[in-house]
Amino acid sequence: MFRELKRYGLDPFILTLFGAILLAWIAPQWGAERASWSPAEVAGWGVGVIFFFYGLRLNGEQLRVGLRNIRLHIVVQLTTFVLFPLLTLGVMAGVDIQADYYLWLGIFFVATLPSTVSSSVVMVSMAGGNVPAAIFNASISSLLGVFLTPLWMSLFLRADAGANSLQAVIVSLVFQVLVPVGAGMALHRWWGGFAERNRKWLNLFDQAVIIAIVYTSFCESFARRMFESVSWPLLAALTAGMTALFFVVYGLVEVVCRRMRFDRPDRIVALFCGSKKSLVHGTVMSKVLVADHTLTGILLLPIMIYHAMQLVVVGIIARRMGETPPASTPKKTE
Repeated sequence: MFRELKRYGLDPFILTLFGAILLAWIAPQWGAERASWSPAEVAGWGVGVIFFFYGLRLNGEQLRVGLRNIRLHIVVQLTTFVLFPLLTLGVMAGVDIQADYYLWLGIFFVATLPSTVSSSVVMVSMAGGNVPAAIFNASISSLLGVFLTPLWMSLFLRADAGANSLQAVIVSLVFQVLVPVGAGMALHRWWGGFAERNRKWLNLFDQAVIIAIVYTSFCESFARRMFESVSWPLLAALTAGMTALFFVVYGLVEVVCRRMRFDRPDRIVALFCGSKKSLVHGTVMSKVLVADHTLTGILLLPIMIYHAMQLVVVGIIARRMGETPPASTPKKTE
């Protein structure tokens, strides 16, 4: 059953994520508690470990190889941190966002997040794309997001409205993300092989921490009845909107790639790395951005939907691209 579901992007991780939300809805009290060994505190400590092992797996040589294609990197990073937010701001300017303010805030939060790391590289590899360039862009996107995501979110989140200050957010993210990544990269020479050999188990650990953060965030929101205004029609509209956002960005990047005459491997990198958003960074940053943790469930709802949708859609696209041989270059005739 899992093998069949995985063909459509519905792997056990996605199913467990939504199972965690269901459990939080049924019994939110335990996950909403805050104590020395509560799920929320344990998950918080796990974040640094996630990024440490991510840094441990980073290969400096692959990053140097990926650095060479400047035009591709500019397209990917501008898509991630400029095109997405501007498109979302354009939609928000044309509608009344006050009725569902925090839900719209969560949608804008999705638009400001960096690209995914592991899944982007896996999908690019599956489709026959430029893997070193994918590793470089996903890695740089993760580091830039520490600064650019809070900067964009500061347009709506103010310290006097229950949010942490921009300076405090960036300092916290530096210690939670950049410091562990830097420590892992420094130790890659000695422990990088161990991390690669145990990639499967480390990925399971990453997923367990994300599930714990999602579970506790939704527990706190359900306990304070933050989702009472989110009806099923509104949830369906949110899903449709997240899907539309993905395809609009994907289509625009496709046009740009053709205009800039990217070859097939680079075009795959631009399409996949540029259109994806990171659930890992979303779960971490949602906890840091707002002082009132009951709001984090609302902030995470759009990225949860977008993450599940992007895995399904990009998974299908990547498999089809991988099965389609690249167009051969015609031989010159004498």
